[in-house]
Amino acid sequence: MITALLSFLGGGIGRMLFGEIVSFLNKRQEHAQEMERVRLQGELDAAQHARNMEAITTQASLGVKTIQVQAEAAVTELETQGWLEAVKGTTKTTGIAWIDGWNSMIRPAVATWSVIMMTLSEAGAFVLSENSIALCSASLGIYLASRDLFKRGK
Repeated sequence: MITALLSFLGGGIGRMLFGEIVSFLNKRQEHAQEMERVRLQGELDAAQHARNMEAITTQASLGVKTIQVQAEAAVTELETQGWLEAVKGTTKTTGIAWIDGWNSMIRPAVATWSVIMMTLSEAGAFVLSENSIALCSASLGIYLASRDLFKRGK
């Protein structure tokens, strides 16, 4: 009888202990898997966030570049329009004989002076500064552009 009782209790407790141990191990494995899944999801979310931030930064940078290019184009257009208006202004007559005579004489004189200065500089007679070269170039540009525009009737 004692053997039967020990067998009954031993068999029942054995199955119960075995069941609880297996259940504990299963829950521990499920918990470890869930923790690994959460860790991987966190890494994926962090990587996605980094990609999103990079995209936002790139888009913002491109937007700024677009605005800068548009601003530079607008400034260039304004400078070109100003240059054309200045060149057009050199060919207008005032109706006053001595002013119109001066205007018709000054452009060729300045252009001739510019050519002489640049030629002597290239020949080594003296050295022109950057400002002097720019002035000579602008003088020639106005003279040549005004003559070209005059020929085209503008």
